[in-house]
Amino acid sequence: MDSNKCGGGFTLPGESGYEKLTLELAEKWGADMIRDSDGTSLSDEILNSGYGIYSTICIIRDHNDWAKENTDKLQQTFLMTQPKVATEEYITFHLLDDFFEQQFQINDSPESIKYWQVFDRTTGREISSNFWTFEKEAGNVIVNNVTPWHRYTVSFMAYRIWEEISMYNHTTNNWDKEHLMPIDPVHPKTQEYMITWLKKWCDEHPATTVVRFTSMFYNFVWMWGSSKRNRNLFTDWGSYDFTVSPLMLDNFAQKYGYKLTAEDFINKGAFHVTHMPPSKKQLDYMDFINEFVVTFGRKLIDIVHSYNKKAYVFYDDSWIGIEPYSNRFEDFEFDGLIKCVFSGYEVRLCAGAKVKTHEIRLHPYLFPVGLGGLPTFAPGGNPTRDAKEYWMHTRRALLRSKIDRIGLGGYLHLVQKYPDFIDYIAKISNEFRTIRDLHSEGEPAKLDMKIAVLHSWGKIRSWTLSGHFHETYMNDLIHVNEGLSGFPIDVDFIDFDDLLQEDISKYKVIINAGIAGSAWSGGDNWNNPAIEEVLTKWVYNGGSFIGINEPSAVEGHDTVFRMSSVLGVDKNTIEKICHGKWTYEIEHVERLIPNGTIIPQKCKVHLTDGKAHVLLDNNKEPVFTVNNFGKGKGIYLSSFETNTVNNRFLLNLLLFASDMPLDQPFLTDNIYTECAYFPTSKKLIVINNSSEKQSVTVKLNSGSVTIKNLAPFDTVIKKI
Repeated sequence: MDSNKCGGGFTLPGESGYEKLTLELAEKWGADMIRDSDGTSLSDEILNSGYGIYSTICIIRDHNDWAKENTDKLQQTFLMTQPKVATEEYITFHLLDDFFEQQFQINDSPESIKYWQVFDRTTGREISSNFWTFEKEAGNVIVNNVTPWHRYTVSFMAYRIWEEISMYNHTTNNWDKEHLMPIDPVHPKTQEYMITWLKKWCDEHPATTVVRFTSMFYNFVWMWGSSKRNRNLFTDWGSYDFTVSPLMLDNFAQKYGYKLTAEDFINKGAFHVTHMPPSKKQLDYMDFINEFVVTFGRKLIDIVHSYNKKAYVFYDDSWIGIEPYSNRFEDFEFDGLIKCVFSGYEVRLCAGAKVKTHEIRLHPYLFPVGLGGLPTFAPGGNPTRDAKEYWMHTRRALLRSKIDRIGLGGYLHLVQKYPDFIDYIAKISNEFRTIRDLHSEGEPAKLDMKIAVLHSWGKIRSWTLSGHFHETYMNDLIHVNEGLSGFPIDVDFIDFDDLLQEDISKYKVIINAGIAGSAWSGGDNWNNPAIEEVLTKWVYNGGSFIGINEPSAVEGHDTVFRMSSVLGVDKNTIEKICHGKWTYEIEHVERLIPNGTIIPQKCKVHLTDGKAHVLLDNNKEPVFTVNNFGKGKGIYLSSFETNTVNNRFLLNLLLFASDMPLDQPFLTDNIYTECAYFPTSKKLIVINNSSEKQSVTVKLNSGSVTIKNLAPFDTVIKKI
């Protein structure tokens, strides 16, 4: 691939004490910006080297002196004890028994205790505060007049005394530093302190050109347990649990006219997992927090701008309340959004946000071990192999949507023992710049197809579920998102209100994928008959509904799948065990299913009226069916798992569902390769997604182009 000698668009993690290495790699990788990372600093030699400087700040941590003087202004959360079975007429709870003592401290103020709740979980009944007492010195709650053999819990509010990303960095990198405490800007006094601190910080950092907020105020929820056997009690990258405090809840009640309780967050111990459909209370509270974060966040960004510095925000870490796809995101007036990426869908998430500069942080991170605990820049690690794997996924998405910058994070000195990694980063940096420049000249060609992904969150959770791929890999939809991220098609993410209020005739395909009851399948939204009516009519008039795993599933009706009449299949249930099943023959559609396609059986279904065509089965049970319904189609997949072959199958399926020929121009004939055509520059870029050499032919509007012996994971460009 042609190299881009001018460089740029690359943010390098510098490190004091390694000035020579920093400046050498800045030149080799084409960096135009140098950043600090957690636990590192930049020396004067680096600051004065002529590069732009990113400075990382986390506005809610690293203020321990102030935090120690204002412990009532630390961030908080609701916690719930493990259920206990009463064996006598009273029961005692030591509140912090189940939790990591270095992370939490009981908030026993009167303002906090008014929000505490005790429940008889056997009956679901709340126990009046007249029947329980709090022993302050012991940290105990004693519940009296209980019913023996019933289960009880206590929900209480606790300060978070060790900020969770600081905890992670300490344990991952064996830091021996003071634990950082998170302060809460909901308090006016905290806001005054933050404003004063930021102005002073800007005065003291004249060399900084970009202030990188990491992120704003509230971290995704990450509760640690007291036992090393279950240290990670609860994690959800989309949860708002860490935003609560007595003042925040009082402010909410004043604005919305009703009060939230501990149980509104605890939810019988399940919390409000992003994978479940949100309640109205949950959506109200999220909107309330979003408004607060944007309003106060904008004041800080205005300060940064007043010093002629740019303000970027890091999407991960303390991103709660930022919501890049909310209607308020532009009100921040951030100059850039930075997203760390493992996968293509995360690239698309970043690229679609309304902000001037989109930057992705590549993996592997320059840490000894990765996020999953496996070695990276440590004995047993292979960072070059990891980088190739991550680049293969991210590059697919880079072909479809423009990203302006890439970069790395962590400790630069770790790369010294890995010269092959250094060379590979130089290679993909040039690839990135070439792809970026093609986007700058004009958008890539797309298929004449617009599709929608339907789930409970809709637009606000575009291109994501709840975290990185390794948190959500069990869910079919994250696999679908990953496949879609590299396709030359327009994708919208819609919720059930959108379905009823917007014109869905613009979509050729609507996908609904997930486990029954989940946010992604839709849960109770399917109890609304208007949803079934609108979708059924849309399919009859020519649309195609693709359902994966347990689509449109809800209990209490004559069918489990509310769209069973369209799909021609329904889920097997105990009620149907004595009913006969339709026999079928496996049918074949030319070129639709590439060799090697795998569709594991996650949900057992039966044909409803025998009219659906079975294209694949597993143990005599359908896993892939097509049902003609009016002018449209109902298509069912038992599951979808992203990989190179299955991704091509998904693209074929979308073409088939849209009644479009599979041999469209500017698609490769080799499933292990993909391409993008940029009409303005008349350039075709072809990528190899495999570890072996590939030969590929691409059909053009007239004629074709063939590339032989495309190297493993390589990229080539052809002028058309």
